[in-house]
Amino acid sequence: MGDDAVPNVPGWFEALAEEDVQFLRRFLLTSGSLKDLAAEYGVSYPTVRARLDRLIAKVKAAEDPRIQDPFERKIRLLVADMKLPAHLGRELLDAHRASPRRRAAR
Repeated sequence: MGDDAVPNVPGWFEALAEEDVQFLRRFLLTSGSLKDLAAEYGVSYPTVRARLDRLIAKVKAAEDPRIQDPFERKIRLLVADMKLPAHLGRELLDAHRASPRRRAAR
């Protein structure tokens, strides 16, 4: 790949925040060792495991082919990122699905 080439960035990668990308980078550099990653961050193993689980959920939500609605995808990403409680995400999605405007667009 030349210097001028722009890599084809997958959609799931674009959904990641800079801190997620740095976490992935550090994860790779520790050869996937959560124990070593926990030591680098100065946190417990369960804390790093929980962070990895959230990142996995975020990637799954970003690339799920069943989710076509951008609003639903955003809500699911916010829930996966723990920026929105799951119960509130469900309420918002239920309200969105029930909205007259959305039903008329179908």
